[in-house]
Amino acid sequence: MTQKSHAMSLFEWALLLTLAFVWGGSFFFAAVAVVEIPPVTVVWVRVTGAAVILFLALRIMGQSMRWEREVWAAFFFMGLVNNAIPFSLIFWAQTELASGVASILNAMTPVFTVIAAHFLTADERITAPRLLGVVLGFVGVFVLIGTPVGGSLLAHLAVLGAAVSYAFASIFGKRFARLGVKPMVTATGQVSASAILLLPVILVLEQPWTLAMPSPATIWSMIGLVTVSTAFAYFLYFRILSTAGATNVALVTLLVPVFAIALGILVLGESLNARQVLGLFIIVAGLIAIDGRALRWVKR
Repeated sequence: MTQKSHAMSLFEWALLLTLAFVWGGSFFFAAVAVVEIPPVTVVWVRVTGAAVILFLALRIMGQSMRWEREVWAAFFFMGLVNNAIPFSLIFWAQTELASGVASILNAMTPVFTVIAAHFLTADERITAPRLLGVVLGFVGVFVLIGTPVGGSLLAHLAVLGAAVSYAFASIFGKRFARLGVKPMVTATGQVSASAILLLPVILVLEQPWTLAMPSPATIWSMIGLVTVSTAFAYFLYFRILSTAGATNVALVTLLVPVFAIALGILVLGESLNARQVLGLFIIVAGLIAIDGRALRWVKR
């Protein structure tokens, strides 16, 4: 059953801002980690560590994992499109891009979700405000990217590919409610499936046992990525979803780039040029149009 949205309390706003901060922090942690550790290995450590923590959380919460074949088939597909593919693309892209730029491009996820839902679902058609949001989103991307060449262009496209993957995941994810799978079980199952899928990839392609011992900064970044930006983030997400509803929790998309950019500037010494800032504002305007609340407020 889909939760209805309501006017959020100050506590729920605090939770939403915390979620935006910890998800924005994932771009920061990854930017530090991929300097010394190959990107897919970073992803595997992230999902494996989160799977262990979430399994323990399920035990503490008294919830049971679902083991039916149909459910695990769904976990593996969800793990592929919601974790393995997008995490790998984003972390690889961050070997070329600043964390703030990657977070802005990743904010295109709702735009791609609107497009995918129009063609793949019967009840989520593109309305005029959403179409405006889609157009603004693509204009913002065009302004932000400019005319990069070589690896930089591929890195930009990789993050956009991750956003497309997330869009398909958001549509497929509705299946778990029909299967009667609880949200925390879904979170645990998908990261576990991701870890299984990525293990042969890192063993063959990246061979992490051949790497030098990472620095303390990288180790702490990996710990933060696993515990704060993945496991804890899932707790926050489903806590907000349960009381504030899906519409309100979707506001996090607008806030994540703000925190990712701030961390990149304050801690990593990154910067955004004028073109990238303009692209950010155009994309945010598109997301506001897709969300629809601002338009309804103006009409009232």
